[in-house]
This record gives sequence, structure tokens and C-alpha cells, in this order.
Amino acid sequence: MSRAGFYIFSLEIIMRILHTMLRVGNLQRSIDFYTQVLGMKLLRSSENPEYKYSLAFLGYGSNPEHAELELTYNHGIDQYEMGTAYGHIALGVPDAYAACDKIKASGGNVTREAGPVKGGKTVIAFVTDPDGYKIELIERKEDADGAGLR
Repeated sequence: MSRAGFYIFSLEIIMRILHTMLRVGNLQRSIDFYTQVLGMKLLRSSENPEYKYSLAFLGYGSNPEHAELELTYNHGIDQYEMGTAYGHIALGVPDAYAACDKIKASGGNVTREAGPVKGGKTVIAFVTDPDGYKIELIERKEDADGAGLR
């Protein structure tokens, strides 16, 4: 069930994913990757020198219609441990093969070339951002809007 794009759970609690936060070691390098390589837009940013952090929100559109990606730079920290719990961010693309070509031409790192998922027919690929975060590209020809890659 949904009402204007919001998902309705029991007791009429309405929830929606607003953003996902990633800690990054170099904010400008990450903004450049997500805007120039993956085609997102820088939606807003803020500097918080008193608390020693900076934020940048990116996406293919803004809340509430679209979920956003929050990049957090904690001043003086240039690298993070990935850990074992993080998996990946997934982006829908109309053509995973063309997306990989565009990403490579833009200087991005394709870590799994486009092709069918093992045991299935869905075409996927993986890209790694400058901080090592994995991004899955899932080919969705019927959902070409929001793919974001130019």
C-alpha cells in the first residue's frame, strides 16, 4: 500500500527512506566522483567548523520525491575501515554496459563489468567510489528515469 509515494505500515506509521550517509576521507574528491562520474547533483552542503565536520547531500532529485546520499567529512580523518557489515548502494540504469563505458571514460573504477547476475538474467555491474564504497548498477530498461548517468 502506498499513499503519494510513502509506504504505510501497521498502525498507520508512514515512513520513507530520506538519505544514506557515508563517511568520506576527502569531501571534494567524493563530490566530484558522485557528480562527474555517476551524474548526481550536489543538492546542498554545509560547513560546521565548530564541530569539525562538513556535509554534502547529493542525488538525482531531492526529498521527499527522491532519497539522497549524505557525504560526511569529519575534519582530519582521511580514511575509514570498511568493516564487514556494509554491502553496497544500488543504482538503476537503463543500460549497464553503456553505464560502465561512461564511468570508465569519466575516470571511475568498474570492479565488476556488466553482465548477468550468477544464476539469473538481471544485468548488473559494480563500481567502487574513491573511498572504497561499492555501488551496484542494476539494468532496468523499463525504469530509465533516475539512472543519472550522462
